[in-house]
Amino acid sequence: MKKISLLLTTCLFSANVFAQQVTKVTDPVEWINPLMGTQSKYDLSNGNTYPAIALPWGMNTWTPQTGKMGDGWQYTYDAYKINGFKQTHQPSPWMNDYGQFAIMPLTGKMKVSQNGRASWFSHKAEVAKPYYYSVYLADHDITTEITSTERAAQFRFTYPKSDSSYIVVDAFDRGSYIKVIPEQRKIVGYSTKYARGPLKNFKNYFVIYVDKAINLSQVYSDSTLNTGNELSAKHVSALIGFKTKTGEKVHLRVASSFISPEQAELNLSRELANDSFDATCAKAKATWNKTLSRIQVEGGTTDQVRTFYSCLYRMLFFPNKMYEINAKGQPMHYSAQNGEVLPGYKFAGTGFWDTFRALYPFLNLVYPSINKEMQAGLVNDYKEGGWLPEWSSPGYSAVMVGNNSASVVADAYIKGGRGYDINTLYQALLHGANNKGPAATGREGVEYYNSLGYVPYDVKINENAARTLEYAYDDFAIYQLGRALGRPASETNLYKKRAMNYKNLFDSSTGLMRGKNKDGSFQSPFSPVKWGDAFTEGNSWHYTWSVFQDMQGLIDLMGGKQKFVTKLDSVWTMPPVFDDSYYGEVIHEIREMQIAGMGQYAHGNQPIQHMTYLYGYAGEPWKTQLHVRDVMNKLYKATPDGYCGDEDNGQTSAWYVFSAMGFYPVTPASDQYVLGTPLFKKMTVTLENGKQLVINAPTNSDANRYVKTLTIGGKPYTHNWLSHSNLLKGAVLNFDMSASPNKTRGIKTEDVPYSLSTEK
Repeated sequence: MKKISLLLTTCLFSANVFAQQVTKVTDPVEWINPLMGTQSKYDLSNGNTYPAIALPWGMNTWTPQTGKMGDGWQYTYDAYKINGFKQTHQPSPWMNDYGQFAIMPLTGKMKVSQNGRASWFSHKAEVAKPYYYSVYLADHDITTEITSTERAAQFRFTYPKSDSSYIVVDAFDRGSYIKVIPEQRKIVGYSTKYARGPLKNFKNYFVIYVDKAINLSQVYSDSTLNTGNELSAKHVSALIGFKTKTGEKVHLRVASSFISPEQAELNLSRELANDSFDATCAKAKATWNKTLSRIQVEGGTTDQVRTFYSCLYRMLFFPNKMYEINAKGQPMHYSAQNGEVLPGYKFAGTGFWDTFRALYPFLNLVYPSINKEMQAGLVNDYKEGGWLPEWSSPGYSAVMVGNNSASVVADAYIKGGRGYDINTLYQALLHGANNKGPAATGREGVEYYNSLGYVPYDVKINENAARTLEYAYDDFAIYQLGRALGRPASETNLYKKRAMNYKNLFDSSTGLMRGKNKDGSFQSPFSPVKWGDAFTEGNSWHYTWSVFQDMQGLIDLMGGKQKFVTKLDSVWTMPPVFDDSYYGEVIHEIREMQIAGMGQYAHGNQPIQHMTYLYGYAGEPWKTQLHVRDVMNKLYKATPDGYCGDEDNGQTSAWYVFSAMGFYPVTPASDQYVLGTPLFKKMTVTLENGKQLVINAPTNSDANRYVKTLTIGGKPYTHNWLSHSNLLKGAVLNFDMSASPNKTRGIKTEDVPYSLSTEK
């Protein structure tokens, strides 16, 4: 009897596993959970995301608002009340928002304040998709539906029978204006609220049309009723009212512009035309499916497919378009750099410290045409403000370290980007590399870095070791771009030399990177687990690996491959101890490392995310295969707590998507990706040039995570890297996977990925 029971259990388990396998994805947008990562708070991030209802790279995004006005946590999964539906451009809660206003339907008492108009809701009566959002507002007995275009949106409110049905428009509190025009069933206005500035002449103009006669209209300063239908004040809201029947649907057509009220009208008429709500929704869904279908996966579990496409969705928002199309069909933009309206492309809402690592390399591989526009936008940033941004939100923002615009510019051109003013961008890189600019542009401590080869610890420049390591990599990117542009060796060799400045911080006594004083002595006392101080949101164990450009050089400094691998292994086996004295509190990044169960490995923040791929430089690529799959399995899931830290503008998602493909861009601004282990049995990437990259791993499973053999084009391939230029020609990668590592593959000198030290 026991044998029969055991056999039955085994059969049921096998059937369950088989049933979970997804053989084909025909509607990828339906696999996405926009609530992934929304169960977050100040002291613990599970993503710090919000449900973004928008189109890929769209200028505007819509989200239900559970937080108070000005709260960066504008939607959190654990909240139970919604106070509005907000047009947002927020890249992260830490950067907060700009160009926002909110719309809220209600019944009963006329309450325009956020607390007064708020309603209880439940996730059980909530539908969140990239192209559509719906929720039941219990206190008002109203169902709200939203769908979006790039610069416009449609709302559909289903009301109960009521003599007191209303819509509130809240233009927020930094200086706003609203005018209600009942005879046109129209509301116009603007918001000037932003979190990062200053921004000259900044306004987000909006226009709203309602398809029902307006019987009542009021305008408020804060919650104080004013006379008339028009008001300009610090904080303006408007309320319109009408009677409704049971189940009556009231539609809003909404658009906005950073340029002018007339442009907002043009955006609305062009993008919504005469479309119904359902027609706009269908178009939005089709756009998402077309964009997502560039990558098709087969042979993964339900959870893996959901997580993959949910991550891909997050990667396709930022930077978002800030340009608009004028009446002549030409791109125009409001310049956050000088406050003028000018021709050309413009993007905003991303931090290069995060996204240079994998997000931009992903665009260069799969969506290069949008990055062509982004690069043209960077040209305008430089021409209009004198600097390339390092964090744009929407103008220059004084956060994070590094000069990583160099990587974003260089990687795009080296990976084949053309059709924009690369020579101006190259001059912008030289300017940024040799000068300190406003709001974290250029290089803080450049005078020390260029003379000493590092930014000293004792000259009152914070996070100095992190700056040094990132500047050295950025110099490598400039060197690579200069060579690609045929610049003279006398110019490019300077940056090649500076790319080796990382060596100045290597402490041979600990085998780690360490802050160094102006006199050449190392900072003391030294705690390798101290977060911040000489480093940025990490410690020496995290930043020691930030030698993207020359891993062989780091191996040599550590005393060879075996010591290098032992050091890598130590990251996983150490206890998650930390020193938070620099911050005076346990910042959320520390807590996320501590609770992940992976030692000192802090995947929830960017500096160490590439570390899993470094074993291939030292002849033990199977350890990359082991750890990459562990990170994917343990730290990602398409649930509200599905990330292990800040999602950060697509970067943490890009790590997952690249890793699912089986390779990762350890060294942006080079032609190579480092091999890992594919996640699915098959993945097909349709490139913009019409070629296909097919990644086959038919024996893949959770147990079979190790690469036994790899053939490309039918020929055996032993290298631990792939060439971008070769992938663009189209390729078929056939992986034979096994449950045990193949320790004879990828161990030869020629199998090692690129390092500057061994450059021929």
